[in-house]
Amino acid sequence: MKITVLDGNALNPGDLSWKILEEIGEVSVYPRTAPEDVIARIGDSDVVLLNKISITEEVLSACPKLRYIGVQATGYNVIDIEACRRHHVTVTNVPSYSTAGVAQLVFSFICEFACHVQLHTDSVMAGDWARSPDFCYWKVPLQELEGKTLGIFGYGHIGSRVAKIAEAFGMQVIACTRTPKAEIAHPVDFETLLKTSDFISLHAPLTAQTKGIISGGALAQMKKTAYLINTARGALVDEAAVRKALDSGTIAGYACDVVGEEPMLPSNPLLGAPNCLITPHIAWAATETRSRLLGVVVDNLRAFCNGTPQNVVS
Repeated sequence: MKITVLDGNALNPGDLSWKILEEIGEVSVYPRTAPEDVIARIGDSDVVLLNKISITEEVLSACPKLRYIGVQATGYNVIDIEACRRHHVTVTNVPSYSTAGVAQLVFSFICEFACHVQLHTDSVMAGDWARSPDFCYWKVPLQELEGKTLGIFGYGHIGSRVAKIAEAFGMQVIACTRTPKAEIAHPVDFETLLKTSDFISLHAPLTAQTKGIISGGALAQMKKTAYLINTARGALVDEAAVRKALDSGTIAGYACDVVGEEPMLPSNPLLGAPNCLITPHIAWAATETRSRLLGVVVDNLRAFCNGTPQNVVS
């Protein structure tokens, strides 16, 4: 069996090992693959593993031996699923592997907004504390999370994990989700979520209904003291509207690990925005998280080879 990894640097920039795949077949790993090289690199492969490489009807038609695509992520919008069905190509993904990492980053953002650790560290390193006439000082108002309201939009594995952490901080949790769940103590509609939350964390999938759901109108309904956090999909928010809201003080702050187009464009309106925290899609990047991901990728492939495919999306 011939196995080709098209963009291996995403999952494994060198700190993990692909050797386990060699137990299954002949392995070729490319750190990155440009769109024009996809067909040539797949060639006569039986299996392709990828993260963000687009697989289209054109690619499938040119690679008739291909029988399996293992997406090394949860999202699979880069794959033409209907075309894969027509070509009898099985597609799998890896659900829920990054729950702990994403929830952790959400609270890294929340704690930074509440405590302003970096601002005060920079101040101390610049000598401000050494020159201070007092034993302590703070440059901006600080706040406790206990008693604050966290609104969660989308209540899957990650949303529910974020809720548990919030409860440990003593926060009040409300949630808006398309699928009612008995475990949600305080379900609310979207408008109530916007109007009553001190922090809003987005955890919904990107669909026709959720694309751009955080619009200028939605932002205007939030408290001026509220913070918005997006670790789900960049396109859930209107980034130009968020920039305008930050510039005008309509909301207190925005934090994201995702943007509408990645890598981030130099023209992205969020660059240079006040009270804005941006990380380069790192919520899934902890060594433990990626190791877990690779393990499921291999398990998915073995299950396919054994005739009992799992985590199938097509």
